[in-house]
Amino acid sequence: MKASRAPRTRHTTNTALRSLPAIEKLLESPELIPEITLYTRPLVIEATRHVLSELRDRIREGTAPRGEADLPVLIRTRLLLEWPGFMSGVINGTGIILHTNLGRAPLSQKALEAVSNLGGQYFNLEADLKSGGRGTRASELRRLLSRLTGAEDAIAVNNNAAAVLLVLVAMANGREAIVSRGELVQIGGGFRVPEIMEQSGVKLREIGTTNHTTRKDYARAINEHTAMILKIHQSNFVQNGFVGETSLSELSELAAEHNVPLIYDLGSGAVIDTAEFGLKPEPTVQQALRDGADLVCFSGDKLFGGPQAGIIAGKRKLIEPLLNHPLMRAVRLDKLSAIALEATAAVYLNRTATLDIPSWRMMSYDLSALRLRARAIMRKLKACDIKAEIKEGLSMVGGGTLPEQSLSTALVSLTPTGSAEACARSLRLSQPPLIARIENDHILIDMRTVFPEQDDAVAKVVQRAMNRKN
Repeated sequence: MKASRAPRTRHTTNTALRSLPAIEKLLESPELIPEITLYTRPLVIEATRHVLSELRDRIREGTAPRGEADLPVLIRTRLLLEWPGFMSGVINGTGIILHTNLGRAPLSQKALEAVSNLGGQYFNLEADLKSGGRGTRASELRRLLSRLTGAEDAIAVNNNAAAVLLVLVAMANGREAIVSRGELVQIGGGFRVPEIMEQSGVKLREIGTTNHTTRKDYARAINEHTAMILKIHQSNFVQNGFVGETSLSELSELAAEHNVPLIYDLGSGAVIDTAEFGLKPEPTVQQALRDGADLVCFSGDKLFGGPQAGIIAGKRKLIEPLLNHPLMRAVRLDKLSAIALEATAAVYLNRTATLDIPSWRMMSYDLSALRLRARAIMRKLKACDIKAEIKEGLSMVGGGTLPEQSLSTALVSLTPTGSAEACARSLRLSQPPLIARIENDHILIDMRTVFPEQDDAVAKVVQRAMNRKN
């Protein structure tokens, strides 16, 4: 039987309590300077108070460890638990390139440089430099997006849900929008097309069936209340078997016959051919406009590889009412996103997207190069007696794009001494956090979504996490 600890005397307890340093004294410690710099002084004070309070309680209960506690270490641990990943990049070892929880598409260096150069000074957000008066917001961005997509005009708002909402409210409020039942989708975060249509005051006119909708279905639904035909790209799921949909070009002909606009919610935002990366072809914005869509809505931070934004490209006569609608001010793009989006569009115009935009670069990584990087990390880990091996697996594009599409990849597989869940949690609570995936009680780190300059950090984070008590 384990011997119980002898109770502290009142004198011993009081002595131990008096020996605890004051908060201000602790904050003067050189060991806490990095924490104050990173977390700010108020947050470090809060963590220090918590640590001291907890230690006082343990002293009074007689459960405090003998000897002096390493208070800076306890404070640092508390901050890591309370503020995991605070002001820190995350190492994405999941193999999901457009990981929604990790910010989707990382920005290109060109976009970051543009934000750094212009974000700290005044720049032309919406001034008319010729007249000296006020112009339209991000007019140069509109021209760039038009040039890139082949549209007559284009505007950007804060995300694609806002883009769809603006189009519905400005063009179809109080009227009907025709949508195939097979396209009434839900995307991540609970965004459902029928609900956004309800909020916009548009009456949903469902046609066809879940798996099959024909041109005749659309034609029969058109009436004097029809404001638009809305086609929605099934970007985050796949239907197989007896399925059929009406093509965009067919719908364009039908819409023109009845003089109603054809709106295409493309969502994913591809402007280059995904087949170049060994993936199935994803419809591009340019092709959608050539096939007859009057307006195309798509995301800026998915396959486009830019900041969060919703882009609407198409006919100028339909863009103008959107610009002048009161809702536009509520959903307009912020200035830093406008800068980053402009720089991203310029990268495409320069035809350097596969080199400059991280998500496309990740998709183009050679498998042999990924294996070499995985092997280098494995050697470092084995030198520390950590069980690691190389495995082959599959990476996903993610972000609600290219469902069931994958890319061959190299994985660093770890065999933790304890539970895989506890080890994965320890990796997530590291500095920087490392997000991996678990399969068959192993931790898998996918090299495709780890930046090459992070390889050393991966090895160090794993070493610390595997040696830490979970």
